[in-house]
Amino acid sequence: MKGLKKLALATAVAAAPFAAHADLKALDDSAMGNVTGQAGVTIELETEVSIGEFRYTDEGYLSVSDIYIGGGAVERDVDGNVTGVDGRLDDLVVDIDVEADGDAFIDVHSISGAPIDFAIGVGSASLNATDGSGDSTLLASNIGIEGDLGLLNIRVDTATDNLIMNVGFNVSDMDMDVDFLGVNVRDLTVYGAQYFEQVETSGQPTDAAGLFASAQITVGKGTSVATGGDALEITIPQFVADIGVGAVEIGGESIGSFRMDNLAVTNTTMRVYGHQ
Repeated sequence: MKGLKKLALATAVAAAPFAAHADLKALDDSAMGNVTGQAGVTIELETEVSIGEFRYTDEGYLSVSDIYIGGGAVERDVDGNVTGVDGRLDDLVVDIDVEADGDAFIDVHSISGAPIDFAIGVGSASLNATDGSGDSTLLASNIGIEGDLGLLNIRVDTATDNLIMNVGFNVSDMDMDVDFLGVNVRDLTVYGAQYFEQVETSGQPTDAAGLFASAQITVGKGTSVATGGDALEITIPQFVADIGVGAVEIGGESIGSFRMDNLAVTNTTMRVYGHQ
């Protein structure tokens, strides 16, 4: 499965709906100052990000340590521990427009027209006590995710006050240790809902339906069914994908592989709010 990443990049040129091209022009400081909403703004971005720790505190706290975001591949030491990523997140363009109806539209795509490769590494995620007991549980460690972004556009809709995202992506390889269960996941992949069918007939994914899992996500203000109060509402009308796992390991030994063909998550709404 790991070798499919380069194949996906090569064949994705055929995925026309996901390959937008921008007319880029270099702008000096004076020209930038005169940019108007009619023309929009284009940003070329190259970056590599690392975070030592992200911590969410309630009474105890959740700690996510050693987070790396970039391009290329996840780097590991000889023991399989995540140590970083081997490249920058690049070949990336962000187009921003504010349209006549007041909607803000953000389109993320590549300069080359090929999908944008990404790599995410996480050293560990753990639950920790703050009552002086020193108790903690290592939830997961050595999480590495590599894949490609084919589509990302975001609209802030002034008529509904919603943020609407359309995304197309794949995961060409994901490995992680689920430490508190003693289970390791190896070579997990996420592709489009026609991936397995296209591989079985053609030996490779041939278009966007095979290459990219797709979803529309709407985020806005909602109302809790349980309390009647305000809530953050996240709606996913449809998410479709083919998911495969190369190996599930227990006690260091593989117990086999599995796959989910034509997974469809539909009519899904989640409301998030605080509680006492």
